[in-house]
Amino acid sequence: MTIRGGKTGRNLALLLLLLVGVLSVGLEAIGAMAVSQPFDHVQSRLIADGFDAERVRELYRQPEVVFESRGVALFFRHSEARLNYGQFLEERRLAMARQYVIDHSGALAAAEAQYDVPREIITAIMLVETQLGTLVGNQTVFNILSTMAALEDTTVRKAFWSDLPTERRLKRKAFEKKADRKSLWAYNELKALLRYVEAEKMDPVTIQGSYAGAMGYCQFMPSNVLRLGVDGNGDERVDLFDHTDAIASVGNYLKHHGWKPGMTRQQQYQVILKYNYSKPYANTILDIAARLSNG
Repeated sequence: MTIRGGKTGRNLALLLLLLVGVLSVGLEAIGAMAVSQPFDHVQSRLIADGFDAERVRELYRQPEVVFESRGVALFFRHSEARLNYGQFLEERRLAMARQYVIDHSGALAAAEAQYDVPREIITAIMLVETQLGTLVGNQTVFNILSTMAALEDTTVRKAFWSDLPTERRLKRKAFEKKADRKSLWAYNELKALLRYVEAEKMDPVTIQGSYAGAMGYCQFMPSNVLRLGVDGNGDERVDLFDHTDAIASVGNYLKHHGWKPGMTRQQQYQVILKYNYSKPYANTILDIAARLSNG
């Protein structure tokens, strides 16, 4: 294209250059925000690991399956906020827990008898994890784990890094190190999720949980559901969105990690850290249980 005409021509040429610059920036931003098939690599890995190819492709074709950048981004930001564990020792929360002990007395008594874990400890965990099953998370577990696993793909990882909000974002080196570790972890959890839903005849896309991929009233990761989830109500299914199954599963988890009668508080504390490696968490669980035991 030839531009003619003195000042007018120069102005038009400048305008065109500016438009090209704007479009280039726009296209670069779009490219950074989107990879056309972010789950291709994940699908290939699943198929290579023995999952049915048709079923895998069918899953990832569902419109509900999306790259969950907002939820996964939380893993890669410096955390400023800390959970206020003191809220769970407020009287209104303790009253909820006491009522839960009454409402689920049969399931709690059965778990206590089978696993030697006091009902107060199980109830305390349920209270802190999901407020007794009322707040289980609003993330699609399948999407979260698929997105994190997809970060093994360097193209996807680069695009994801570009889209991360710069505020409180990890340094690039720290991001890369964490992405290496978390993508492998998430892929293994994704495989566990698919094995679990296949065994239980569930649709993975319907399972809601935390931004970390934990699920159910007791917030188990899929690998722990497979290993330590329990059919507490005898319906031949392990459903952690059922209170009886969730209660039994917490008891089984703690017993598996060393809970036994007669332990000191310090010994109990060490076992609870296996559930959630947070010192304030473990102390809060024990404090809630003590308050419940004392009425």
